[in-house]
Amino acid sequence: MPGGVSVQFRVVNFQLWLGGEGLRITIDNGDGAGALDYTGAVVAEGRVRVERMLNAPSRCTATVLVGALPLPARLARVAVSRDDGAVLFTGYVATEPVRVPAGMGTEGLLYTARVTAVSDEWLLDRQGSGAAAGGGPSLAGGGPSLALDGTELLARLALRAGGGIAVAGDGGRKVASFWAREAVPWSVNAGDAAGAAYAGYRALAGQVLVQAAGAVSHRFGDAVGDGGVLDVNALQVANVRELANDVTLTGAEEPAAYVQECFAGDGATMVFELSERGFAAKPATAIDDSFAKAAFNPAVWTVGDPGSHLGLTAAGLTMNGGNGADGVTTLTALDALEMGGTLLVELSGVQLGAACDGMLAGLYSGLPVLAECFAGFRVRQQNAATTLVPVVNGVEVGTAFAPAAGHSYTLRLRLHCAETQRVMEQYYVMVDGVVQEFGAPGGVDAGMDAVFEVVDQGASSNTPATVLYDSANVGAVTGTPATCAFVVANCTEMFGSIARVRVTRPGTLWVTSVLPSGVRQTRLLGAAGTGADCVAVAGVAPKVTFFAGRVPQPGERVEVACRSVQRSVARMQNAASVAREALGGAAGTCRWLGKVLQPEARSSADCESAAAAVLAFASARTAAVAGTYATVNPAADVWPGDVLAVSNAGLTSSLLVRRVAVEDGGAVPEVLRYGIAFANDWATEYADSLGVKLSETVEADAVLPEAASDGPAAVLESLVTLRVTGLNGSALTLDAGLPAPVGGGFEVRRRDAAFGPGSDADLILRSPVRGFSIPRAAQVERFYVRMYDASTPPVYSRFSAGVLVNWPVG
Repeated sequence: MPGGVSVQFRVVNFQLWLGGEGLRITIDNGDGAGALDYTGAVVAEGRVRVERMLNAPSRCTATVLVGALPLPARLARVAVSRDDGAVLFTGYVATEPVRVPAGMGTEGLLYTARVTAVSDEWLLDRQGSGAAAGGGPSLAGGGPSLALDGTELLARLALRAGGGIAVAGDGGRKVASFWAREAVPWSVNAGDAAGAAYAGYRALAGQVLVQAAGAVSHRFGDAVGDGGVLDVNALQVANVRELANDVTLTGAEEPAAYVQECFAGDGATMVFELSERGFAAKPATAIDDSFAKAAFNPAVWTVGDPGSHLGLTAAGLTMNGGNGADGVTTLTALDALEMGGTLLVELSGVQLGAACDGMLAGLYSGLPVLAECFAGFRVRQQNAATTLVPVVNGVEVGTAFAPAAGHSYTLRLRLHCAETQRVMEQYYVMVDGVVQEFGAPGGVDAGMDAVFEVVDQGASSNTPATVLYDSANVGAVTGTPATCAFVVANCTEMFGSIARVRVTRPGTLWVTSVLPSGVRQTRLLGAAGTGADCVAVAGVAPKVTFFAGRVPQPGERVEVACRSVQRSVARMQNAASVAREALGGAAGTCRWLGKVLQPEARSSADCESAAAAVLAFASARTAAVAGTYATVNPAADVWPGDVLAVSNAGLTSSLLVRRVAVEDGGAVPEVLRYGIAFANDWATEYADSLGVKLSETVEADAVLPEAASDGPAAVLESLVTLRVTGLNGSALTLDAGLPAPVGGGFEVRRRDAAFGPGSDADLILRSPVRGFSIPRAAQVERFYVRMYDASTPPVYSRFSAGVLVNWPVG
């Protein structure tokens, strides 16, 4: 036959053998030919199938005949759309397609290729985790992102992974703190972040869309649904887990008692061994950048520089003027800082020129302007000379310092807060189709100690730091912000350079001393040769070692503050559910014990919030419902995170979609088969629930509560500001820092346990006034104090204030 007839016959045969019309699939092999239409090459036995998972990459599979069209290449871009042009999937061929012999055709042996593509976020998975890099020169530390919604969190993760994909959406629920992990792909961190915001994400058409779970609802009923007449036989619903109405949850290690250890200086003792190892906050390094790259790292910094006054040179961050306005020319850390525990801000290699005006190492509670600066070094002119002055709450404090021309300095801002957690976690759950929130959205009110110091880097290594301000002399700063934006440089008109910036959390120890004259001073912790007074070693043998020339003198009282450590835990119950479940005189308690995985419960208060969230859905009628639904050509596309509102026998259940499979039916008009798997939070694997992820394990070191409460534990304020006002060989005098409750007072015991009515061997005294004395009997003694009220039984402080004394008696 003529060649043209032979070719036409071959095409007709292929159309009979292939799947025919259906989902349109195009593949761009990156060879310059553009996106080729492979729809007609899809074989009937391997029709296009798109699988979507909640907060995980989508996948597309298809088997295509190759020959007339090239073998799809690895990294090829795949797009799948409906007849009406709506895009169902975009992504990339992640693995090399393999040709498989499929028989003989008119032109010889035929081959098919199985194509597997992963949705667009696969590009970000290839680039990294999206977490801030671990500490080291020119790298950010691994701090949390604070008070961002789901969309903002994923945008930050995408930025840190290298960008290239836009993030948008309405994931508006705030996540108090989110810790991205370095050891997992970007999509895992993105799924965790979206889940914490009770949202779902999808990657499609070159962007990531974040959408609040339940924002889209699909109604199915006994008569008419999105797919026409409801096939009740296609709807499978199972109650896969019994309810729980008494929940015990453990979390992370938490700081417990507010401990002060007191020692006597004698002019010779350099090493003071501590009784408490102290709570260790994470991470140790929040920011560490030596400005050695060609450009500012967008994963670490946000640059506000409309006049191009900030740059990077061999000297580091170089400042060359400003536009004359406060808060316009700035270099700001991408993540805010939680103002809890001990925070050390260091700028090294600081050189300042003449006529400077602005702020260095500024911590701002709001806009980067002086009035909202919680703490920082103000740079201004005084007597025609550039001067450094500490600022606290927008007001200059302490002593001004005039740096010498040509000298390099290290500026240090030390902050200490007895509360290590200033941001409480929030947990979201869906109950009968409505998302509920648990946890306190506001920050924890607390005071902070502050020390500003300057070290001339050209001075002798044993030269003490010059302290410009020490709050130990005037008392801790009260009403401090829970979080702050960190601005390395705020240049109204600045000239100079900064070689390196570091923000670290060097443990939770804070050392002060009281001279025989009664003057109190902060003892500076740090390495030898940095102008510090002493170094602290944590771990199994904690101690504070003073350097030569800084040894406490006779009569000087050394006070080391820290927090003891315990496992966070809470037990709560739904009393109404317990009453309903009671049968035959037996209690209706249905207990469940587990651990909070995400968002991390950093305290017992967080565990209480998480337990309340679990009780909300674990005792609800539809809490443990799971099943599948199959439909054809629904009126609206269905994505994981949507809700199926299913009515059956007059009862409507809201069911959260977890997985969707869309398969080409290979027919004209277009037929798309949807397989939908749904499961509410209590019906999933515990770690797969949305909003709060759980594990059935319980930490072995947790002391489990014997009784459950119907709500957050009733507690009084802990005595955070308790102070030692006198210590001698016969008595310890304390100021509790708060007035006694009416009818209550302050209970003192020798152990941090068994607080309550009655008298036993541990009870020392109960005082109805805030100032009281404790008789001393031994050189080494322990005292624990809690406040109590007049309730029956009394309500006590959540944590003790502990005073551990190592002081001669007699």
